[in-house]
Amino acid sequence: MVQKYQSPVRVYKHPFELVMVAYERRFPTCPLIPMFIDSDTVSEFKSEDGAVHVIERRCKLDVDAPRLLKRIAGVDYVYFIQKNSLNRRDRTLQIEARNETFSSRVIINEFCCYTVHPENEDWTCFEQSASLDIKSFFGFESTVEKIAMKQYAGSIKKGKEIIEYYLKELEDDGVAFIPRWSPAVAPPAQPERPVSAAISIPAACAKESHGSKEALGAPGSPAESLAGTPDDKLDADYIKRYLGDLTPLQESCLIRLRQWLQETHKGKIPKDEHILRFLRARDFNMDKARESLCQSLTWRKQHQVDYLLETWSSPQVLQDYYTGGWHHHDKDGRPLYVLRLGQMDTKGLVRALGEESLLRHVLSINEEGLRRCEENTKVFGRPISSWTCLVDLEGLNMRHLWRPGVKALLRIIEVVEANYPETLGLLLILRAPRVFPVLWTLVSPFIDENTRKKFLIYAGNDYQGPGGLVDYIDKEVIPDFLGGECVCEVPEGGVVPKALYRTAEELETEDIRLWTDTIYHSGSVFKGSPHELLIEIIDASSVITWDFDVCKGDIVFNIFHSKRAPQPPKKDTLGAHSITSPGGNNVQLIDKSWQLGLDYSMVESPLICKEGESVQGSHVTRWPGFYILQWKFHNMPACATTSLPRVDDVLATLQVSSHKCKVMYYTEVLGSEDFRGSMTSLESSHSGFSQLSAATTSSSQSYCSSMISR
Repeated sequence: MVQKYQSPVRVYKHPFELVMVAYERRFPTCPLIPMFIDSDTVSEFKSEDGAVHVIERRCKLDVDAPRLLKRIAGVDYVYFIQKNSLNRRDRTLQIEARNETFSSRVIINEFCCYTVHPENEDWTCFEQSASLDIKSFFGFESTVEKIAMKQYAGSIKKGKEIIEYYLKELEDDGVAFIPRWSPAVAPPAQPERPVSAAISIPAACAKESHGSKEALGAPGSPAESLAGTPDDKLDADYIKRYLGDLTPLQESCLIRLRQWLQETHKGKIPKDEHILRFLRARDFNMDKARESLCQSLTWRKQHQVDYLLETWSSPQVLQDYYTGGWHHHDKDGRPLYVLRLGQMDTKGLVRALGEESLLRHVLSINEEGLRRCEENTKVFGRPISSWTCLVDLEGLNMRHLWRPGVKALLRIIEVVEANYPETLGLLLILRAPRVFPVLWTLVSPFIDENTRKKFLIYAGNDYQGPGGLVDYIDKEVIPDFLGGECVCEVPEGGVVPKALYRTAEELETEDIRLWTDTIYHSGSVFKGSPHELLIEIIDASSVITWDFDVCKGDIVFNIFHSKRAPQPPKKDTLGAHSITSPGGNNVQLIDKSWQLGLDYSMVESPLICKEGESVQGSHVTRWPGFYILQWKFHNMPACATTSLPRVDDVLATLQVSSHKCKVMYYTEVLGSEDFRGSMTSLESSHSGFSQLSAATTSSSQSYCSSMISR
């Protein structure tokens, strides 16, 4: 594999001619580079006017490698050929270097260039690129590659220091200015004309005159050409100021990935900070970072995420019940986000908003975080690329382990991890209750390992002591609900009114969908037409879990088992009569010819569920096969004596609109070992947090039935 390196633009705030004199002091040897033993001139060329000077040297290097490796290779020193082409007229120096030793086994090429700064002619720019291709090396290819990269990275880091050292040496010797090259002045043809005086203008005056021309914006001046040229190169000082301290190889990865995007990506090029986040998340593996970044850019374009802050307006439900918000910054200048998770009605928000709106809101938080990082970088004068999140778990209990809510959380984490890597600088989890380890067991596998290392967890009031909040947040901005004096403008949350809940059909009207599927599905139940769901079980002792809300009418919930698969589901049994169902999704699986106890059996006692109730439950399967979950219209006792044929009951639904029920349901199949350790909350219980009916009869019945079936 070919290793490549590309440096940022390094700027010396000295004229080109002075930098060239300093550069030449490195030869024939340089005590500041211990591995550079000596150099001999192989060839040299100078143009007649002195503008061009080309010199080729053979450089002797003592590479820091294991003695055994040197003995196997049969060499003590490594030789390189370096060709320097100086053009004083154009004020450029081009350096080409290649290895002479082991050139048939290892190919090393380096190209460097000194040029005049495009915006300031009294400054000098330096760029460097190199490639390493190890064909074979006695079976030590990997070792040689590591040694070569280490040696090269070290020499790169010292490169600027060496030039600065010799510039300081020149200053100490009293050399502060080197005149620019100018062509030799021809003898005057007519001495009587006072033209020659104008020709012999001192170099300093010529420089001043040239600068005035630039200031006036003369045609062809560097200032004019720069104005129409995109800023496609990174300056080393810019990297340090806005991106932080990077190693030479990390700088190279950033520049190469940035160049690749400029050359190949069609669309908006992400900011340097964002590119760097993807590189850091992949340990500066170029291929992995490029792949994940391209996937993220496609995702952003597809879902118009770049315009989210301008187009997204939080629904009133979020403004009232989402217990999170931005709150000042931490001691390192990172934006601080506060989330009172224990006070949040997770189920109510999912049911009132749907996963789409909840995800969109979380994405808007991340987009706002990126914007705040940019602002704080300018305010504090140092790179700030991540934020701190403070999560208060006061009030967290088993109701927060509601399975659909946890699944929605995991999906959100997945999207954020893929598209906002390395944005979390620190996560402070406060007042973690005893139930927290269960939630952590569920969530932590979906969080990147580097991100998990940034978590600090405090139980009870431990956050108030040494090593607590005051180590990370200034005392003046600690929120009031944590014992501080700063008022925190984060909503207190509470129970989301059930009247705000929305159906699956209502949630599917979003213009742009970030997820193609939803956690909840809807089913319509008619008198004589139950809604049924098929679940195939391969391994016995699996756990079928469910969570459903009865949105309209009263229903009876049943679970059946069959050894044979039902016929393909038929939606809307009224279709056989060429009649359209009065709305909703209705699927029937149990054929009319099937006989209970012969073709299929009941594995749970029937459960009567009233309108407005929410039921969570589970069933441990005893046998493999096909399980059918059924929601059936509940006939009132007064109507029990009426026994119409099934088709007649179905036709009756067209005239009696009250003979229609609606359920929103979620199901999942778990392995028994996964279920018992983490999801006890799914055993049927009545969720008072979701402001459901106070009656718990149906939930208790389901719980007992589930326990009996185990």
